Amino acid sequence: MGNPNRVKAESGFMRWVDDRFPATQMWQDHLSKYYAPKNFNFWYFFGSLALLVLVNQILTGVWLTMSYNPTAEGAFASVEYIMRDVEYGWLIRYMHSTGASAFFVVVYLHMFRGLMYGSYKAPRELVWVFGMTIYLALMAEAFMGYLLPWGQMSYWGAQVIISLFSAIPVVGAELTQWIRGDYLISGITLNRFFALHVVALPIVILGLVVLHLIALHEVGSNNPDGIEIKDKKDEAGQPLDGIPFHPYYTVKDLFGVAVFLFVFCAVIFYFPEGGGYFIEKPNFEPSDPLKTPDHIAPVWYFTPFYAILRAVTFSLFGLDSKFWGVVLMGAAIAILFVLPWLDRSPVRSMRYKGWFSRIMLALFAISFVILGVLGVLPATGGRTLVAQICTAVYFAFFLLMPIYTRLEKTKPVPERVTG
Repeated sequence: MGNPNRVKAESGFMRWVDDRFPATQMWQDHLSKYYAPKNFNFWYFFGSLALLVLVNQILTGVWLTMSYNPTAEGAFASVEYIMRDVEYGWLIRYMHSTGASAFFVVVYLHMFRGLMYGSYKAPRELVWVFGMTIYLALMAEAFMGYLLPWGQMSYWGAQVIISLFSAIPVVGAELTQWIRGDYLISGITLNRFFALHVVALPIVILGLVVLHLIALHEVGSNNPDGIEIKDKKDEAGQPLDGIPFHPYYTVKDLFGVAVFLFVFCAVIFYFPEGGGYFIEKPNFEPSDPLKTPDHIAPVWYFTPFYAILRAVTFSLFGLDSKFWGVVLMGAAIAILFVLPWLDRSPVRSMRYKGWFSRIMLALFAISFVILGVLGVLPATGGRTLVAQICTAVYFAFFLLMPIYTRLEKTKPVPERVTG
């Protein structure tokens, strides 16, 4: 027996489908009758753009695997084959490599919007936690893919990052060897990273994206004012300050997609390597275990956390700086998960929070960017000092949040959205 309250199409093919699958019901629940706040602004483009880039990464990734050889002997040569001999292979490879950087640009801006407008506060804690889990899975996915070209920076970058696990007391050495599958980075490591990058992690990310969207549509979207539009409804039970997501926001998102694709295509066709930031110059050389690059650094979207790792120069409790660097780097990501319970402000949006919250958010954003720049550059005494200051600011934003959000004076929040 089907659900008697299920919405169905009037007639024809869709009626036949609806008798077997709730297509019309899903369309209405998540698009045509899903009411979103009418005051979405520029910052709300990045959620749909993240979905677009995810589709790009999956499609181009599938196409690349058709010509890629996941062996130590054939990986680098197969990438060169894709670039030189596969029809439009260069374009597909650049769409994928540039798409990875685009993905993190979009995700970072999406996360920043959540910080500005309090999209992590009740009742959206689970939406935020799912989002942070997606971010963590994306970092793992990007790291696995980073090794696959089997160039110099791929090999040595993976060597350095995996060796960090050896800093863990007691089990570190065995854990590092287990991750590599060998005593050094080898074809075994490449093959298992390929399997994780192509099969396991994409399935996890897709599942998390579905959970993220379901949780979002259950509690409703936040808005720049941080007001719950469900609290004010008309006679028909629809939010007074809401509009159907389709067609209003689908059209608006299409405009955002057009602008994004214009920029994305310009980068692909004119700056595909991003000046060495999207694809490092040493990665155009085949990996050589006997030749270390002059400077080893991860791709730009990992560099803020890499800078935090290098900022730790002290030993404590008999454990060296490498261990505490790994701990601090992990804590910098883990603390994002508990953000909903750190913010004690009675209001959501930065529009109505006090000056202290605004200053702390600005300092946090500036310190994150500076850490990203420092993570690319070779370490010096002065740069390490700046990294330590920025690391302190990064953690102060979170650890002091329960204090300054509770004590600061907030502005009155309007009853209706202001546009």
